[in-house]
Amino acid sequence: MSHLVCQHLEDISREALEKHQKIIKQYVRRRNGVYALYKKRKLYYVGLAKNLRSRLKSHLHDRHGNSWDRFSVYLTIGEQHLRELESLILRIVQPKGNKQKGKFPKSEDIRRRFARDVKDRLNYEVAILFGDKPTKSVSQGREAKLRRMKLRAWFKGKKLRAQLLKGGRVRFGGKVYESLSTAAAKACKRRTCNGWTFWKYLRAPGDWAAVDHLRK
Repeated sequence: MSHLVCQHLEDISREALEKHQKIIKQYVRRRNGVYALYKKRKLYYVGLAKNLRSRLKSHLHDRHGNSWDRFSVYLTIGEQHLRELESLILRIVQPKGNKQKGKFPKSEDIRRRFARDVKDRLNYEVAILFGDKPTKSVSQGREAKLRRMKLRAWFKGKKLRAQLLKGGRVRFGGKVYESLSTAAAKACKRRTCNGWTFWKYLRAPGDWAAVDHLRK
């Protein structure tokens, strides 16, 4: 899937929805998407629907009926990311008409990690300032993370798994190799291979990135 939104209809009056239901129906009936309701050009409500035509029609008479005068719709390809898209919008703009805040059930909240890393950095800077030996630096913390990292790679449609060990060694296929590149060369059956770009690590839930990103 190359893109999420395939068609959109923005800033349309409520009156158009009331008078031209059949025309709008041609565009949005049984279509997935996200819609927005506005009151005097200010965002009032955001929602998602698997049948936009039915949902918009219901908002003419439900509890939101007298709270909006214009609307926009964004038609999506499929519904895989529809719920997350709605949640993202709700968390950013927090429309007046929405009672619930959007949720990301599979997303990692890194607020605590950020606070911990800031404290580590401040402790490191204070230690350097007073001539003490720092107990932990950002680079040392990164190396510690590397020592317990699970790795993945995809080669000719096959998923390969490995583990980065202490000292930069890699366990792959039941054997331990001295570096990322030697393990990568073995995995793809070549004389040489750049292991820093071949192997991927789990940067965030569902997000695999090249190990080389950790050096930048």
